[in-house]
This record gives sequence, C-alpha cells and structure tokens, in this order.
Amino acid sequence: MADTVPKTVEHVDLNRYAGKWYELARMPNRFEKKCDRDVTAEYTLDGDTVRVVNSCVKADGETTVAKGRAKVVDKTTGAKLKVTFFWPFYGDYWILGLDPEYKWAVVGTPDRKYLWVLSRTSSLPAAEMETVLKLVESQGYKRSDAVPTRQTGAH
Repeated sequence: MADTVPKTVEHVDLNRYAGKWYELARMPNRFEKKCDRDVTAEYTLDGDTVRVVNSCVKADGETTVAKGRAKVVDKTTGAKLKVTFFWPFYGDYWILGLDPEYKWAVVGTPDRKYLWVLSRTSSLPAAEMETVLKLVESQGYKRSDAVPTRQTGAH
C-alpha cells in the first residue's frame, strides 16, 4: 500500500470545508515543532484562492500565527490543493478523508511525509476517532503517525 499514492476523496465542497478546524493529530513536522497545544486552521474562500490562517500556542503560552494561501489544483474533485506560507514555495495538501457532514478531515501528501487529522470540534468521540485512524491506515500511513495534538479548549 505504501508504494502507491494515497487516494483523495471524490469531492470536496470548498464552501462547506471553509471555516475553523482543530488539529486533533499530526505527523510531527519541522514547521509545527514549536506548537505545544491548541492548533487550529481557518480557511476562507477568496475567489479561486483559499486563505489560510494557522495558529497554535507554544509552550511559553505565546500564540503564533502563520498566514498563507492555497490554490485548487484538481478542479474536478476540489480535493488536491497546493498551499504556500512562503511564496514561491508550495506544498501539497490532499484531502484523503472527509466526514459526510464535514465534521472531520484527514489531510496528507502524496509522499506520505505529512499527515493531519482535523475536526470542527476540539475532540471527537472515541468511536469516531477510531474510524478516522482506520482511514489513516487504509491510506498507507501507520496509526502511530497520527500523534495526538493537545487541545485545551482555551484557544
């Protein structure tokens, strides 16, 4: 499975996807290593661009914010985007799993070097999280790749 590229969802309504998401888990990465807790992402549609505002609280209690933008590269599904926080460098943002009610999403990259589990709420019921983790595994990631993010609800 890991030698094939992950599959994106068949369709994403970006109007429904827009809004605030809480990061429930992630594969550790260099650009979030200072994030201690309360990681969120907010997406706003602006014509053909998706504005991105990521924020988190560092161990010292300071909030850090990163602003970027994304462009849809697969107009048929809306599930493959390219995101930049430091133009002209873009990274893949593939929506690999999405709850039918847009309650949670699994985002990754074709090389499986990045993974995020996002939710509209700061936690998911255990059974729902288990569904998400099974989806993560079905996409060729290891369950242990999804390291839980601390959400205190204070953000």
